[in-house]
Amino acid sequence: MNELKPLGIYIHIPFCRSKCQYCDFYSIGGSRDLRLVDNYLQALMQHFKETGPRATDYVVDTVYFGGGTPSFFGADNLRRIFAELQHRFRVDKDAEITFEANPDSVSAGLLKKLRAEGFNRMSLGVQSDRDDVLQKLGRPHSYEQAVNAVKLARSCGFDNISLDLMYGLPSQTAPQWEETLRHVLRLRPEHMSCYGLKVEEGTPLWAYKDEANLPSDEVQAEMYLKTVDILETAGYRQYEISNFAKPGFESRHNLKYWMGDEYIGFGPAAASDFAGKRYTNNPDIQNYIRGILKQDVPILSECDTVPPRERAGEYVMLRLRTTKGISPEEYEKNYLMPFEPLLDAIVPLAEKGLFVQDGDRWVLTPTGFLVSNQIIGRLQEAQEKSEPLAKKR
Repeated sequence: MNELKPLGIYIHIPFCRSKCQYCDFYSIGGSRDLRLVDNYLQALMQHFKETGPRATDYVVDTVYFGGGTPSFFGADNLRRIFAELQHRFRVDKDAEITFEANPDSVSAGLLKKLRAEGFNRMSLGVQSDRDDVLQKLGRPHSYEQAVNAVKLARSCGFDNISLDLMYGLPSQTAPQWEETLRHVLRLRPEHMSCYGLKVEEGTPLWAYKDEANLPSDEVQAEMYLKTVDILETAGYRQYEISNFAKPGFESRHNLKYWMGDEYIGFGPAAASDFAGKRYTNNPDIQNYIRGILKQDVPILSECDTVPPRERAGEYVMLRLRTTKGISPEEYEKNYLMPFEPLLDAIVPLAEKGLFVQDGDRWVLTPTGFLVSNQIIGRLQEAQEKSEPLAKKR
């Protein structure tokens, strides 16, 4: 019998109480349309039924409910989805089961039901410890609600809690950000995700970004480097550009994206990388429901078989987001491409303090992470000019 391959499952819950000023994820703000919710649940169930037979050689070891705001969707709906998923796929008994939550939609009842169902990790959107900042961002909660949500989760048996924070917020200074970090660390989360605010076109914040008094790029860089220092001192290991964890509490699901592992996404806007193909669902819930239940419209916005050279480029792009970095032996063995052109680009960057060599691996330094997009672009240019090893021989 062939050994089962690991598989991640992402389930997009596009419903939320309200849209935040900076959010560009696909979501539907406002009260839940019960008919739409029911139709969406039916579509998810049918999609599981159709996809499950393609994954008989896999075992699901991570499940991630993202959004939107899954906690706003309600415990009973989430439990129903998870039960059907377990019916259609082989889910490992030790799988990491994560749900995203906002503090305003967390209750003891919700947490007890989800914990009893097998959910074992909560990712809580805190963003800031200052209520005036939360209001400016359009967040529907206070910091006190975030504190209470963590306490409730602990009392309901959750011992793997991740907190999301944002820096580079309107009128925020570097000392204020440091104070926020130290304040939030009192909650003793197992995992911290710290993201720099990006103002995306099409969001409400974009319309008044020039009047928002946003910190400069230099100040954001200072905030980032201070984040690395403070969290390392507090016992959190940085394992990806924006992610830090106590030992053993790295997000197993998110690591699948960065390590190039396989995953299937369900719901509008969800992406998949499965069985050699990469595909994305259209960001439209009505399209998704019709496409699954009536099969009269396509649900995919793109679907590609990824050629080896492109996979090699993804390896460089994704692994350099992590503190694992890239390995010459790994690269040449898996993609049959020479590492030497990349090394020629890496060495001068290492001399500038942007790369460090860790054994046989090359890893970006915190300063290198700040300019990772430019560095990755430079390495991919070098890669495009190289010939496969087979041809060279």
